[in-house]
Formats: sequence, structure tokens, C-alpha cells
Amino acid sequence: MSKSFRIIASTGTDKGDRDYQQDRVELLTHPRVNGCVLAIVADGMGGRSGGRKASDQVIMTAGQVFERYDPATDDAASFLENMVQEAHLVIRLTAISAEQEPHSTIAAFLVNPGGDCHWVHAGDSRIYHFRSAKMAHRTRDHSYVQALVDRGDLTEAQARDHPHSNILLGCLGMDNTPPTSGYAIAELKTDDVLLACSDGVWHYFTADELAEAVSTRTPREATEFLIAQARERAAGGGDNLSLVIVKIEAPVEVKKSRRFQGFEAKS
Repeated sequence: MSKSFRIIASTGTDKGDRDYQQDRVELLTHPRVNGCVLAIVADGMGGRSGGRKASDQVIMTAGQVFERYDPATDDAASFLENMVQEAHLVIRLTAISAEQEPHSTIAAFLVNPGGDCHWVHAGDSRIYHFRSAKMAHRTRDHSYVQALVDRGDLTEAQARDHPHSNILLGCLGMDNTPPTSGYAIAELKTDDVLLACSDGVWHYFTADELAEAVSTRTPREATEFLIAQARERAAGGGDNLSLVIVKIEAPVEVKKSRRFQGFEAKS
């Protein structure tokens, strides 16, 4: 990809059929470096106040750590790992006063001005990379059901409807250190799409359906479409939903637009 590119992005949340919202999603632009963005999805667990406290702490910590990040000198993978560990520690400290023990997933990706992209995740919130309208890669859940899929005991289709699909093997706030997994894309290309979402979204779609949705629509249109379709398919039993979509485009003349609808990055 050229070192000059444009990012078009959208975020979305919906409480689904739950009584309250415990998901948080954020798309942050670097305070000093144009073209450097951080996307985070956090799915909180632990009662009404506990889950929301946990996801709030993830977003707050991510913002604080991102302000200290320098893409010219800092290692992106180390930055993401430190962000997760700091958020995990803060959640553990807040557990003392929480209604129930707070936990949260995290799915975060960083786009640097040079066009490289780095991921980190813990739990079952996912990140997808789509290229040429097909899934190029996605995160692997830290869950009981994903372990069954990895062993060949279940198919992906069977896993979506498994009665134990909500059992996590690791996330932020647990007693043990979160089992983070990282990934890197050396160079994003024009029309690449990145999607981070909670299980309230991905549970209702195949990878091909997600690829079609984000490749044929703008990020804003795709966000609205996926939330509406997930709500319809949940048929009254849906979880909280949260997602962020980032699309890489060739540079164009920068025009005034709503926040996060587009900006140009150069290096």
C-alpha cells in the first residue's frame, strides 16, 4: 500500500435484548500522529455494575496507554500487550468494590501511519481482516468451544449453537494472567477491511456473510446492517452488540465529515 492512505471507519453498539449494556467500543485517533488509530471492543461480564466497570476500565486504560505510544520508536506488539496487562490489573483492583467480580474481553487493533497493523485479543471478542471480499484472517477465541473446534471435535457451524459457547478459558480480570494472542499485518492494502466485534455480533454470521457485508457497504452502512441483522436473527434472545469497522482507501481530497467518517494519513 502507498504510504498515503485514507481510513473510513464506523462504530456501533446496541444493548440487544438485555436489560443493560456492558459492551464498550472505541476508536481513538492518536493525539500527535496523523494516521495512527486504535480500535477497541470490550465485552464486560460480572453483573450489571461489575461488567460495565470492567469494560469501562479497558477503554479508559487503552486511552491512557495510547497517549504514551510513539509509532516511530515503540514496538507495537509490546504496546498492545502492556495495554492489556495494565487493564487487567486495574480490573483486578476494582473487583474489591464491584457488585460481582468484574471481567472483560478485549479485541484491539492498531493501525500505524506506515500501513502496518497489529492486533491483540483475550476472550471471545473477535477481530477479522478481510481482503478482496474474503476473510484473510481472524482471531481464535479463548473459549471452551474454540478448543473443541481446534481439536476437530466440532465444526465452526456447530460451535455457534453449542450450549457451552459462553464458557471462556481466559479474559481480563480473572485470577490468572490473560491468555493474550497477537497478530500483525505487515502492510494493509487498499480496500482491506478490519472488523472488531463482540460475540453478540459474530455469533449470527458466517465469515462469508461478514465479508460480503463489509465489502459491499460503507463502514457506516455495514455497521447498521450487521446490528439490524443480528437483532433479527437473535429473535428476542440476543446479547449486547458492539463493533468497529475500519476500511482502507486510496487517498482523496479531504472533506469535512462527521467524526471518524474519514481522514487522511501520510508518512
